[in-house]
Amino acid sequence: MNDYEKYLASTHRLGRIFTTAVLILLLAAPFVIGGYLGAMPNLPAAMKAFLGVGLVYLISGIVEYLIYVPMLGAGGSYLAFITGNLINMKIPCAINARDIVGVKSGTPENEIIATLSIATSSLVTILVLAAGVILMIPLQPVLQSPTLQPAFENVVPALFGAMACKYYRMNRPVALVTLAFMTLLFILVPGLIGSTSMMVIPSGALAIGLAFLLFRRQKKGGVQ
Repeated sequence: MNDYEKYLASTHRLGRIFTTAVLILLLAAPFVIGGYLGAMPNLPAAMKAFLGVGLVYLISGIVEYLIYVPMLGAGGSYLAFITGNLINMKIPCAINARDIVGVKSGTPENEIIATLSIATSSLVTILVLAAGVILMIPLQPVLQSPTLQPAFENVVPALFGAMACKYYRMNRPVALVTLAFMTLLFILVPGLIGSTSMMVIPSGALAIGLAFLLFRRQKKGGVQ
C-alpha cells in the first residue's frame, strides 16, 4: 500500500467516524432539548411531517451524492457533507480551486486540492459566522436596509451565474439548449421553482443526451 492509498484509507476511517458522530448529534439534539425543557416532540406528528418532505430530499440527497462525490473526492466529500452549504459555497470553492491549479476530477491531485479548498472554506465560514454573531446587533440597521435587500436575495444566482458563464462558453449548444428548455419549463410550471434540487435530474439528463449526440455527430464527421 503506497502513501496515497494509506491517505485514502485514513480519510475514509475518519470520515465515517465523524459523519456518524454528526448524525447522532443532529438526531439527538431535539430529544435532548425536549427532555431538558420538558417538551418532547410528538413522534407520530414528526414522522408524518417527515414523510411529506423526506422522499423529496431523499432523492435530492442521492443525486447530490452521485454528482458531488466524484467531483470532490473522499476527503472533500466528507468535509462538505458534514459542514454543509455545498451548493452555494463548498462546490464553487472546490471547482474554482481545481480550475486555478489545473487538475482533473478523479486524480490524486484533485483529491488533495478539493480537500484543502473545502477545509479552507469551512474555516472561513466559521470566522465569518463568528464575526456576524458579534456584529449582528451593531450592523442590524445596515443589514435590514431596503437598499441592500435585493443584493442579499441574489447572492446565489450571482455566484452561480458567474461560474456558469465559464462553463457555458465551453459548449454553447448544450448549455443554451438546456438553459432555454429549463427556463421555459419553469415559466410554464412555476411550482417547480421550489424543487430545483429535483430538477437537476432532467436538466442533467438533457445535457448529457445533447453532449452524446454532438459527440456522435462529430465522430461520424471525423470518420468520413
